[in-house]
Amino acid sequence: MSKETAVYTHGHHASVLRSHTWRTAANSAAYLLGELKPHMAVLDVGCGPGTITADLAALVPEGRVTGVDAAPGILDRARATAAERGLDNVEFAVADVHALDFPDATFCVAHAHQVLQHVGDPVQALRELRRVVKPGGIVAVRDSDYAAMTWYPQVPGLDDWHGLYQRVARANGGEPDAGRRLKSWALEAGFTDITATSSTWTYTTDEERAWWSGLWAERTTDSAYARRATEGGHADEAQLAEIADAWRTWGEAPDGWFAVLHGELLCRV
Repeated sequence: MSKETAVYTHGHHASVLRSHTWRTAANSAAYLLGELKPHMAVLDVGCGPGTITADLAALVPEGRVTGVDAAPGILDRARATAAERGLDNVEFAVADVHALDFPDATFCVAHAHQVLQHVGDPVQALRELRRVVKPGGIVAVRDSDYAAMTWYPQVPGLDDWHGLYQRVARANGGEPDAGRRLKSWALEAGFTDITATSSTWTYTTDEERAWWSGLWAERTTDSAYARRATEGGHADEAQLAEIADAWRTWGEAPDGWFAVLHGELLCRV
C-alpha cells in the first residue's frame, strides 16, 4: 500500500451511515463555526452523506460550499441531502485529498472531519488543504482518537473491540489515534499559526446507548470493517459475534457511559 493511499476502514454500510447522517455542524464542527462569514467559499473534504456540508452551506448563504469525497457512490446521498434542504450554493465532486483538483488559493476555509485518520499521508493532505486556501484563510480539521475513548461499565469484549479496530485501521494504512497527532502533523506540513482544542461526543441516555451500541454491533458483523477484519486475519466470525454481543451488553447497562475524544485544529494560512 503506497503512502498516499489508504482503505476507508468503515465503508458505507447502513450502520455506518446512521452515524454519519447524525453528524451536524453543531455537534461536529462547533470549533469552526465562529470563523464563518456569509460570503465565504468553503471546501468540505470527506463529506460523506453531506449533512455537515449542508449545514455549512446554510451558514454561508452568500458564498459557496464544495463537498468532496473519495467514494463516488456516497455523493448521490450528499446531493439528495442538499436538495432536500433547498440549498443552491453547494456542489459535490470526487477528489483525493492528497492531490486536490483545485487551483491555489481557491477557498476561504478547508474543512475535514474524521478524514486524516483514514488517509495514507496526513501531512501531505494538510499541505494540499493549505495550498487551496487563500492567505488569511483557515484549514480546520477534527479527528477522533481511539486510544483515548473510554467507557463504563468495563465489558470485557469492548477491550477486544478496541484492540481489533486499531489493528484493522492500521493494516488499512490509517492512524486511529489521529486526534492527538493533528498538531504534530500540521507543524510538519508547515503551519505556524495553529489553535488546537478538543471536544467529545458522549453517549449515556437509554436512547444514546441503544443507538451507539446498536450501530457498532451491526458494524462489527455486517460492514466492510467486518469483512476487512476477517479477510485480514485479525478476527474470525465467531470473535466478531462475541464483540457484537459485548456492544449489546454495554448498551443495556443503565449506568452505561461512552466518551469519544476528538482533537481539533484551526490553522491560519
